[in-house]
Amino acid sequence: MASVEDTIKELEDEIKNTKYNKATSHHIGRLKAKLAKLKDEAVTRAMASAGGGEGYSVKKSGDGTVVLVGFPSVGKSTLLNKLTGAASETANYAFTTLTVVPGAMEHKGANIQILDIPGLIAGAAMGKGRGKEVIAVVRGADLILLLGDVFNEKHIDVLINELYDAGIRINKQKPDITIKKSSNGGIRFNTVGYSGLDLEEIRAILAENKIVNADVLVRGEVTQDDFIDAMFGNRMYIPAFFAINKVDLVDEETRQDIVKDVTKRFGRPPIMLSAYSGFNIETLKDEIYEQLGFIRIYMKPVGGKADMEEPLIIRKPATVEDVCNKLHRDFVRKFRYAKVWGPSVKHDAQRVSLPHQLMDGDILTVVTRA
Repeated sequence: MASVEDTIKELEDEIKNTKYNKATSHHIGRLKAKLAKLKDEAVTRAMASAGGGEGYSVKKSGDGTVVLVGFPSVGKSTLLNKLTGAASETANYAFTTLTVVPGAMEHKGANIQILDIPGLIAGAAMGKGRGKEVIAVVRGADLILLLGDVFNEKHIDVLINELYDAGIRINKQKPDITIKKSSNGGIRFNTVGYSGLDLEEIRAILAENKIVNADVLVRGEVTQDDFIDAMFGNRMYIPAFFAINKVDLVDEETRQDIVKDVTKRFGRPPIMLSAYSGFNIETLKDEIYEQLGFIRIYMKPVGGKADMEEPLIIRKPATVEDVCNKLHRDFVRKFRYAKVWGPSVKHDAQRVSLPHQLMDGDILTVVTRA
């Protein structure tokens, strides 16, 4: 009897060797759905297996949480120490970090939680190494920093595949797909705009998950993979960016070759840094801040002056209601109106309501009932 790994390999090979066209699209859709189900079940078993490991339950704190993801010995612990001053043990051998080590980085007024996790290895999504504990932490992050080094920068491909198998989609918007199961009526498929899929593809994919009655609504163009992700409903969509460590150990020509290679493969250049010497650490801090999408809101008490020294840091898109919730839940319950000065309004001191979307640099006054 073939193992789960063998069955997964067979399905991957069949999908790879089957030419995609209108005649084969339904068959490929079924194969992809079957493959996704096998992987999802394998990951679920790995995550539920005994032994969580002390230190793997980390409470999120600060204005945003970044997790450092890389192979063992890539320099995550040294980087965490350089960014935050956290006491994460470092050494020149693999698996120095055996638990999740949190640190706090202050930058441009934001308090950012950085998590150093044990290194991922091939097969981590299926539970190899400390994969099950590590993946659970990554799924809760606001931003992923994929860290390679100058000697093994192609490890980033393995990291991306492991995250994908664990249901983590990086740098991708969640597709607008709604699947509501019903007791009868078959599959009813509706679209807003061109979807890119047809009813038979939808039926074939859903049948692999034993769904034969459902109302399906797709807004915009999607792929079979998007639809399969929506069918499972447990995917996490998290932004990520790339950095290459230990650049102080190679010459400039090698550095440039790595930048070109990573940019060609992933569509964006990596940050080249040295955690040991501190080279480009400030650039990395700026990138983390930008990737988290922070904006600064300056609070102005009623009848008083705005505090322009210590802004409230919040991630965009941010509404007046989001700011109120961050300040205190009573602000929403007792809310009357707000006044805004800045780029999000047409004129200064404009009255706005809770749904008003704020912009970086706005000055905000919240007026509440007594």
